Parts: sequence; C-alpha cells; structure tokens
Amino acid sequence: MLLPFLLGLALALAIALLRRRFAGFDAQRPADYAGKGPLLDPTVHLAGQLLCEGVIYGPTGRVASRFVAEMQGEWQDGQGVLTERFRYDSGMVQDRRWDFRLSADGALGATAADVPGGATGALAGSAMTLRYRIRLHDDAGGHVLDVNDWMYLLDNGTIINRSQFRKYGLKVAELVATLRRIET
Repeated sequence: MLLPFLLGLALALAIALLRRRFAGFDAQRPADYAGKGPLLDPTVHLAGQLLCEGVIYGPTGRVASRFVAEMQGEWQDGQGVLTERFRYDSGMVQDRRWDFRLSADGALGATAADVPGGATGALAGSAMTLRYRIRLHDDAGGHVLDVNDWMYLLDNGTIINRSQFRKYGLKVAELVATLRRIET
C-alpha cells in the first residue's frame, strides 16, 4: 500500500521538476530572444530617471505588497550604476545601488549590498536576465532567496520586469513591475 503511494509521489515530483526545467518560467534562455526586437540596451533603457511600479505576490499567489520606486541610471564605457528608492505600501522605504558591468558579448555582471556573491546575466534581443541571491531586510525575516529576474522591452520603451524568488527550490514570491523613463 505504501509503495504505490511513494511511486506516485516520486512520479509527480519528477514531472514537476521536468516541467519547471523545460516548460516553465525557469526554462527561458537568452537565446530565446536573440534577434527579436526592439533591442534592449541597458545603457539607454536603464539610463536617466526611471519610474518603477509593481506588485509582489506571496506564495499563495495573492498580492503581498505593492511598491513605487524612483531609479537613476548612469552608464559609461560598459559600467553602470542604478540607484533605487522603493516605497512600499507598508510605509517602508528601501534603497539599493546596483553596480553593473556589461561585456561586448552581452554578458552582464552586477553587485549590490544585499546580493551576496553578485549577479550574473545576459542580454539578448528584447530581453535581459539576471540570476542572483538576495538577502531580505530583517523586517522581512532576513532570508536569502534565489532570484530569477527577467526584463522585457516593449516597443514604446516600457520595460516589464518579472522575477521569481525561491527558497530551497520552492517559489515563495513573484514580482511583476513596469519601468518607464521619466523625461525631464
């Protein structure tokens, strides 16, 4: 009686892992977007003043938090700095500074104070991806989560950002946001 249950459980787990690897959000690769436009160029599209508006979904799929962020990007010779000030619906304010390195082949590297080990990623066509670990603020438990972060450029210059956050391989949160340049 126990053996069929365990075999069924193992099969369900194997199917879930295969689906995640080959058919889900995590299955995306930069090559999927190569040659597709418009071309996302962070030295252009993540430069100047930006407004970011988004929501964070918790593990049940319900909105856990909303935010608006003001960002400022500056780039020179493949090096970039993106400063962010998030204002959450809880009243909490969070600042982050990303330091980017962009290679001629589209590879990206980035560091931030709450990103132990830094981030690695790539640009291809209309998309940009970063993978990293992020340490949550103490008010949010101080957990370190694995992040799969994708940005997609639309024809009008708006960037759609979708990120999934995992702990021990299980999705614990998802972020969806828009980033738009503010013309001054």
